[in-house]
Amino acid sequence: MSNDYNSPQFKKLLDSLQQQSWELELIISGFAIFGLFTAYGPLRNEMLIAENEQQIYRFIVYLIAFLACSILLFNLLLHVVLRGLWIGALGLRYVSGDIEFEKLKYSQKFKSYLKKRIVSFDRYIANLENYCSVLFAVSFLLIFYVLALTCVILTMVLVSIFIIDNDALPEWISIGFGTVLIVFLSFGMFVTFLDFITQGLLKRNKWVSKVYFPIYWVFSFLTLSFLYRPLIYNFLDNRFGKRLILLLTPIYILILFLTSLEYRNSNFLEKDKSSSNEFANKENYMDMLVEEDDYPGEIVIPSKVITTSYLQVFMPFAERIENRVFDFDSTLTPKKELRGLSSSITFSTDWSEQITTARQKDSIRKRYLKVFNQIYSLEIDSLERESDFLVTTNSKNLLGFETFLNLDSIEEGKHLLKLKRKKIERDKNDTITLTTESIPFWLYKE
Repeated sequence: MSNDYNSPQFKKLLDSLQQQSWELELIISGFAIFGLFTAYGPLRNEMLIAENEQQIYRFIVYLIAFLACSILLFNLLLHVVLRGLWIGALGLRYVSGDIEFEKLKYSQKFKSYLKKRIVSFDRYIANLENYCSVLFAVSFLLIFYVLALTCVILTMVLVSIFIIDNDALPEWISIGFGTVLIVFLSFGMFVTFLDFITQGLLKRNKWVSKVYFPIYWVFSFLTLSFLYRPLIYNFLDNRFGKRLILLLTPIYILILFLTSLEYRNSNFLEKDKSSSNEFANKENYMDMLVEEDDYPGEIVIPSKVITTSYLQVFMPFAERIENRVFDFDSTLTPKKELRGLSSSITFSTDWSEQITTARQKDSIRKRYLKVFNQIYSLEIDSLERESDFLVTTNSKNLLGFETFLNLDSIEEGKHLLKLKRKKIERDKNDTITLTTESIPFWLYKE
């Protein structure tokens, strides 16, 4: 089979495939919807886990995947509904033919209005066919738009991290060149977005287009538009395609607005408040975290009602905790940052270095935990309790710190557990103590 796009045989093949494309669309949509529904829940859970653990790179990856999954699900479901309507209309046309307005016996006013608005049943079928075909194509184009926006924002973040905040570079490069790059990227992103929403307005004027072309050229690589550029301009040169894109934009905004709506039945009470002496949030009680998307708060205890002579306290790990440890003991700060994305594949054969590192791990962990226990402390009813946190994982396989408090001297009834944290105020060169979490519980020993 020749793939020369100028040959008559290839054009004939494309015309033949075009006539039968609806079958391919339905097959692909069916498999895609099934796969997307399967992936939707796990992607959302992984995104929430990354957000809860403050893993910014992992969160960005899963956020992009979740947004792409949501957009594809909505568009493909809408496509299947419209394509089903189109198939139903074809079946009805086979049975009933075109619309015969004379048989309806309506008045002349309604007859003229309906003929003007509907014209014919065949035109209605043709419009449905156009909507289905264009919607199927634009579904995948929108994924590239999400990816393009992410690439631009990620580029700005990388410039900030590796150039502006890089102490190893000379100041004239880190501040001067870095600032120029950020300004260029911000201005270029705004101009490119303006050209996008106006559907190529900046490309029409002779002089404006000369100024805009270098920005367009740079952002064509940053946004990966070379992968999907033919799709874009095929939409823009078609009046029907442009109209559908303009129609989808307010629909997405409306969906975003509708999903943000919630009904409040109280002026003062709400479910998402942090735990305190007056409110108990389920994120602080392990036995209430029963759903897959339930994640613990800053500290967690087994239940609201404690029936044992001890209180188990679990504190999930987050990157901010390690940053605070480094603030209090800068000697623990590694020369090479190991956090973030990395590969488990190594090509090092320096076994002596690995053995030395393994021997040092225990002593470093002891110092790490010692500093952690100096920063964090626990109180019950404003009286400090002896706590000795160690590193562990909980029943949900979350990494964190755990300790047990002795409750022998505590009377039965309601009590308030407080998590205290020391904070360095660099401006005042002083250390203060903050209450970061307060959890009510009831003690009734068996």
